Amino acid sequence: MAPQIRTGRQAPDFALTDHEGQEVRLSGLRGRKVIVYFYPKAFTPGCTSEACDFRDNLASLEALGCTVLGISEDDPETLRRFAQEHRLPYRLLSDPDAATARAWGAWGEKTVGGEIRIGPLRSTFVIGEDGTVESAEHNVQAEGHVAELRRRLAG
Repeated sequence: MAPQIRTGRQAPDFALTDHEGQEVRLSGLRGRKVIVYFYPKAFTPGCTSEACDFRDNLASLEALGCTVLGISEDDPETLRRFAQEHRLPYRLLSDPDAATARAWGAWGEKTVGGEIRIGPLRSTFVIGEDGTVESAEHNVQAEGHVAELRRRLAG
């Protein structure tokens, strides 16, 4: 398991395919604040709730100068259907081998149904305009963390 990334450090760059088949590089978004959130799997209850929470708060996040990116191991076609079904207006990125999740520390041990497993950890990061990690939250709850994130960003 990779160590969790910390605030004040440069965010690891990535080049991933989005739900429309386009490549997205974090470094290509310099000059904007970027919220990167990792979630376990499209169409699951918690991940759907979280994705819709970002959707419902997107206008206020964009007003604060933020671009939102969601990342999971799902393939681009699954992400396309997920975005379409839930009217998600931001980019969903495919990390099929979880290399990006591992590099960001969004992969590790978790308890699912009373069983300890290794897998994706629901994590949210705020990356500054210069590519520096401004906020790193690991093992966040699907419910409520978007509102808290929005409050912190608004200052």
